[in-house]
Amino acid sequence: MSQILCKVEFKKVADDVKKVKTQPTNEELLTLYGLYKQVLVGDVNTERPTVDPTGKAKWDAWQSRKGMSKDDAMATYITEANGIISKYGM
Repeated sequence: MSQILCKVEFKKVADDVKKVKTQPTNEELLTLYGLYKQVLVGDVNTERPTVDPTGKAKWDAWQSRKGMSKDDAMATYITEANGIISKYGM
């Protein structure tokens, strides 16, 4: 898949996954969050939150993708999001 087509697919699936009929599990959401941040920002560039448990979980999900290229993160996000869309429906 060309990089341009991949970016178009990424934007479409990132929008579509928000429209699923049933909310995905927290684990699924954290997986998508970490990949999404890796695509848009790259490696984590902030300190881990100390008080907020949700912020810690999100930070950890993003940190788990450290070193992954943006292209690989994008392809993995597309695969994961499509799986969630198939699982829960739109």
